[in-house]
Amino acid sequence: MALTGRAAIAALVGTLATLAFRDVAALLTVDGLILLGIVADCVLAAGVRQLRVARAGDTRILLGQQGTVTLTIANPGRRPLRGVVRDGWPPSAGARPGRSRVFIPAGGQVTMSTTLIPERRGDRPGGLVTVRSLGPLRLAGRQGSLRAPWSVRVLPSFLSRRHLPEKLAQLRQLDGQHRSMVRGQGTEFDSLREYVVGDDVRSIDWRSSARRTDVMVRTWRPERDRRIVIVLDTGRTSAGRVAGIPRLDASMDAALLLAALASRAGDRVDLLAVDRQVRARVIGAGRGDVLAAFTGAMAILDAELTEPDYGLMASAVLATARQRCLVVLLTDLNPAALAEGLLPRIALLAARHRLLIGAVADPRVAQMAAARGDAEAVYEAGAAAQAQAGRAAISARLRRRGVEIVDAPPDRLPPALADAYLRLKAAGQL
Repeated sequence: MALTGRAAIAALVGTLATLAFRDVAALLTVDGLILLGIVADCVLAAGVRQLRVARAGDTRILLGQQGTVTLTIANPGRRPLRGVVRDGWPPSAGARPGRSRVFIPAGGQVTMSTTLIPERRGDRPGGLVTVRSLGPLRLAGRQGSLRAPWSVRVLPSFLSRRHLPEKLAQLRQLDGQHRSMVRGQGTEFDSLREYVVGDDVRSIDWRSSARRTDVMVRTWRPERDRRIVIVLDTGRTSAGRVAGIPRLDASMDAALLLAALASRAGDRVDLLAVDRQVRARVIGAGRGDVLAAFTGAMAILDAELTEPDYGLMASAVLATARQRCLVVLLTDLNPAALAEGLLPRIALLAARHRLLIGAVADPRVAQMAAARGDAEAVYEAGAAAQAQAGRAAISARLRRRGVEIVDAPPDRLPPALADAYLRLKAAGQL
């Protein structure tokens, strides 16, 4: 049984009437009428346990975007149902509206829509559907909770998608409109054309020239079908928030832009997510399915509050890619962690693969380093300058060992990482 606000109002009015008459008989009469109305409502209200509920709609929603899940309630009973329905979802699912009034005729059904605007990645299972069936007087009714299994996977938002057209235009310029005329490491032969003044004589194809009356030169284009392994560090530092978003989410955004660009370029892209163990692995996804596979795997990832195991990362990369490829490690430039964990393994990785590290820089550190307002600001500036120096020192040590470094704020990391990939591809260094 469930009482409504109308029952409370009736009780309040009855109390005031009793105080006015100051009569015990009046009190008993009022209480009896209210109790009779409550009992009548509970008896005449349609049953809840016999209802059949089912959900349908979106199963995947981008973080921060809107999705819709419909809830169908069938009433097989002989009485119409008037009441309130609450479609239960976790708070982070951002479900609206919270409650809805419904009327379901006997033997009929009703469909209601719930709008979801999720605030966190991951799987969001639908909770219980609570139905309150009210009687004719709306003083009380029956209430019950029913199961309607449904789950929505909240995917990374991929805000950097807006940079993709620009990067694809640069890729087309590399691959189509302007052929590389220099024989570079890792370039592919494209076609022959007539020699013009200024062409590199090393590109002359003497055999083809001997069969023609003109001197022919070979043109080259960036290699296709290269392999890229993106490694997400899901360790402790990836949980830190920079510019309002977790480092892990910013790294995912950069990884998605790079994966979209590389797959369009004809390269194969794989994903590893590692901290103290391998949390996710996407290997061998088709070029048309890369983004779907990546977002599905990233959706359920959370930062683990443990130090990452760089030895495990190196082993996972070497086991995944046995031939030379580009390894993109998205981690934090933490001097102590990298010096103890990654640097001892750089030689082995660099001997087998081309290494590129992408890191999320905190713009607030630069602001703190420039502040001089008062004594507190000066101390903060000193701490920020020390942090910047440590970051620069570990970056320099990594560069001396042949590692490319991209260190940028969250909004600039995805395009900067894509630009680094395009530079390597244009230079034939993948």
